[in-house]
Amino acid sequence: MTTEFITKNIAKDLSLKDTAVNSTVSLFLGGATTPFIARYRKERTGGLDETEIRSIHEKLEYYKELEKRKETILKSIKSQDKLTPDLKEKIKSCTDKTRLEDIYLPYKQKKKTRASVAKEKGLEPLAHIIYNQKYTNGSKKEIVQKFINPDKGINTYDEAITGAQDIIAETIADKEPIRTWIRNNILRGGLIISKAKKDWQEKKTKYNNYYSHKELVRKSPSHRMLAIRRGTKENILSWKIEIDEDYMISFIKSEIIINKNSIFTPELKTAIKDSYKRLIFPSIEKEVFNLKIKEAEKEAINVFSKNMKNLLLAPPAGSKTVMGFDPGYRTGCKIAIVDSKGDFKKSETIYPHAPENKAEESQKTLLSLIKQYSVELIAIGNGTASKESDTLVRDLIKKHSLKSKSIVVSEAGASVYSASKTAIKEFPDLDVTIRGAISIARRLQDPLAELVKIDPESIGVGQYQHDVDKHDLKSSLDGTIESCVNHVGVELNTASSELLSHVSGIGPSLAENIVKHRTKNTSFKSREQLKKVPKLGPKVFEQCAGFLKIRTSKNPLDNSAIHPETYRLTEKIAKDHNLSISEMIGNEKLISTIKTENYITEEYGIQTLQDILDELKKPGLDPRKTFKSIEYSPDINEISDLKKDMILDGTVTNVVNFGAFVDIGVHQDGLIHISKLSKKFVKNPADLISVGDTVKVKVDSIDAVLKRISLEKVD
Repeated sequence: MTTEFITKNIAKDLSLKDTAVNSTVSLFLGGATTPFIARYRKERTGGLDETEIRSIHEKLEYYKELEKRKETILKSIKSQDKLTPDLKEKIKSCTDKTRLEDIYLPYKQKKKTRASVAKEKGLEPLAHIIYNQKYTNGSKKEIVQKFINPDKGINTYDEAITGAQDIIAETIADKEPIRTWIRNNILRGGLIISKAKKDWQEKKTKYNNYYSHKELVRKSPSHRMLAIRRGTKENILSWKIEIDEDYMISFIKSEIIINKNSIFTPELKTAIKDSYKRLIFPSIEKEVFNLKIKEAEKEAINVFSKNMKNLLLAPPAGSKTVMGFDPGYRTGCKIAIVDSKGDFKKSETIYPHAPENKAEESQKTLLSLIKQYSVELIAIGNGTASKESDTLVRDLIKKHSLKSKSIVVSEAGASVYSASKTAIKEFPDLDVTIRGAISIARRLQDPLAELVKIDPESIGVGQYQHDVDKHDLKSSLDGTIESCVNHVGVELNTASSELLSHVSGIGPSLAENIVKHRTKNTSFKSREQLKKVPKLGPKVFEQCAGFLKIRTSKNPLDNSAIHPETYRLTEKIAKDHNLSISEMIGNEKLISTIKTENYITEEYGIQTLQDILDELKKPGLDPRKTFKSIEYSPDINEISDLKKDMILDGTVTNVVNFGAFVDIGVHQDGLIHISKLSKKFVKNPADLISVGDTVKVKVDSIDAVLKRISLEKVD
């Protein structure tokens, strides 16, 4: 498969221009990353956005895998001496993995089957006679008699016919056009049906909606397909696909029966029916279910990635001294102080709640720490004892008129981080629980910088993310993290190796080298000094330099998203207006008068020049939203405190295809179903609401048994 063949098909698949795809693929093959291409090679790609560029990369990987599979198949068929020029061309021109497997099926080495057994008994010639339909008269018994051979286990006429029919059934089942037609029809008109297994029919579970469920396969949304699969795995549900069987068999007959006057037509019809019922339908039923599951997994991964993106890009509280507060009952609450740079300063354990109930003593400890370290924000984890801890802290703040502010923070993944190699490396002498409190504090200061240290799967902002393909999920989440890190940019002199490893072109090994070099040489004074880092060559510098910022550099462009490759061009623009770079930066009035067309070169066009001018207006600006928080109702602590029609404030913790989950401060997220998000029709909840959003909700219903809270969004 040539690069031209790949790019043409990618362009066709994604409805993009051939030239744009060609350039993008060429950049990828040259080692460029998606963020770099999206931001610094706009002229080459025709201005494709990051989503389109990632789609091109996904398709490129798909066609690479397809090519490898083709090579394996061609080699296999060639070894059987069955590779004709037409078949070779058919395989080489194939652009679909499913169709490729259909083409290969007749040549695929199979395990022992009824057909292979019949062939061993010498019945293949009889199968050809019946299948070819040339005999329109004569005695069937005389023809079949020749194949009766007790030595081979063929003792009767019926045994010979049955064996031949087994061969015919498999031959028909291996035909690519028939499989394609049936698959497409099942995808269009098949019904997915799920039922509760006998032992569960009278029991209430989270799968109640699927105890007697039926809908068109093509209309079944991803979350329902994944729920059916999970319910089946848990042995609560069973599923099947229904389609008009007679219609399917009639189609096969129309394709196979070419001579109705054949004396073996009845036997052929029987073989066709057996082929469909025993071989074709069961196989394609599983294929269709798996295809739908694959689509559902892809959708689930997309949902997870979108939520992860919103979580990673949550507004940072910024450079403030923060107290991390990891709540607990019996084992106490773990307290950790981190300064404005995120450096750990002090830890304590207090026991304000049952069974110790040392609230007064705990408040004294907290007050002392707040005053000693001038704590500005108190980040309280939203797990066990969160609400009680928040109340304790708010009472303390009110009682002593403190300027500190209490904020409840998601602690999802904090425990995973605290026991990780990264945490152990950062704080080898600290207890696991204290590391968790540090993580809670830091994720308030800068969610992106802290969350990149945690396995994304443990953060839990998706639908059925634990059920999807692990490789695909990791690939998507890695891409999401890469996108977010490079979108925000990274301060080179303070970033952790984990954060640096996600910068375009760097990776874990080089990130470690950068940190070691920074430690040895105090700090980087300019982007140019990156070239002195071991193993960081010109290509990597090209990919990463624009995303790494240095606030203290003498060259102010080093604290911007302007790439070093365009420094000369930027300096020329400033010089032409009799200004230094420092004088030009932030001078929006002047910058707005600059005519970009005067600076177009063969290498840099309007889009790059406009990006340079936009960055000069507000260099180093954090693209994330302004930080804000909400206060939960102090009177609502448990599900039992909820009443129908209550109006509450909440924070969106997860967005899925069927709605959004909201933390309302009762240790159990409530669900705003998609139908309750707006008075208008909502096709996709993500179009209306995002993880991290603060919302006002009304309690619609409460199921204390299943711990389910239904909410309605209040505009």
